[in-house]
Amino acid sequence: MPSADGVKCVVWDLDGTLWDGVAVERADGGLPEVRPDMLAAVDTLAGHGVLSGIASRSAPEVLERVTRDPRLAARFLAPRVSWQDKSHALRAIAAELGVAVESLLLVDDSPYERAEVEALLPGVRTAAPQDVPALLDALAGRPVTPEARARAGLYRTEEARRRAGERFAGGREEFLRWCGMRMEAGAAGGAELPRALELAERTHRLNSSGLDREQVRVLVERGGHRLFTARMTDRFGDYGIIGTALVRPGPAEWSVPLFALSCRIAGRGASVAFLRWLMEQARSAGADTFALDLRPTEANTELRLLFRQAGLRAGADGGGPAPSTVTLSRTLHGDLPPWPAWLRVRPLPIGTPS
Repeated sequence: MPSADGVKCVVWDLDGTLWDGVAVERADGGLPEVRPDMLAAVDTLAGHGVLSGIASRSAPEVLERVTRDPRLAARFLAPRVSWQDKSHALRAIAAELGVAVESLLLVDDSPYERAEVEALLPGVRTAAPQDVPALLDALAGRPVTPEARARAGLYRTEEARRRAGERFAGGREEFLRWCGMRMEAGAAGGAELPRALELAERTHRLNSSGLDREQVRVLVERGGHRLFTARMTDRFGDYGIIGTALVRPGPAEWSVPLFALSCRIAGRGASVAFLRWLMEQARSAGADTFALDLRPTEANTELRLLFRQAGLRAGADGGGPAPSTVTLSRTLHGDLPPWPAWLRVRPLPIGTPS
């Protein structure tokens, strides 16, 4: 059974996996009876913050039947049913959900389909239906945050945002203003620690250094570091806690070993707004310099560009606290990165939990 670490979405085959039989062969135009154990597994995964999708090589009319079935439509996101290869479907599902394709796990009864995905998408894990109980056992006992339990609903809300954006007559910035985006940022309270640790562990695209859950927890418990979080809302609903930063505040310099945000808010100004807020807090506390640890990866190119635009540069030696990291820094005197014009930010006092 492949590891469940880092899995954000389990993608299910239909024929022979989610149900017995072949849907397209039914004369009545219906669907085979869905296996109760598979539906129960989907619900258990959702309770752990793991999404479920569908990838089936079948006639497109099967997709219409799936979306009309309330049990299936309520449980599965980004369904793909066509005669194309499963690897193509998984790429499309990852793009629609805004997650890395390597965070998907395919459950499929066909060894051929699993092999095709493993060959063309080497980072994607696969499993047979009989492996599902072991997958659920691997998730048992892991801490689950409110954001994780609500993740499927958050993605459905995101789909509503996407559809509204497609219908909107104005430009991108006008749409973002219309959304009424608001951010609150402040010191993390104890109840927010699990979500902050989850962001450190699960985010890759908008993660500066890749510190894991245990590293962050140890640094917070030792003292000398502070944890800050950011939350966003808009006219569609509450995004929840979407950002976290681990900060080592000093009298002359604020150092940030970890800056991480949910990939769901990419392109909405949240990254630069949270970074600007942290810089303002550092400057208000009397610091002259703002420094940030960066472990460059292929996944965090977008974040590295943001840091450069914010004036963060590597020093003469370029060295960071670990061999694979560099330390970027900038003065806090002069202009800071501009606030996104469409995003209202409520800066809380530095000692107030957000």
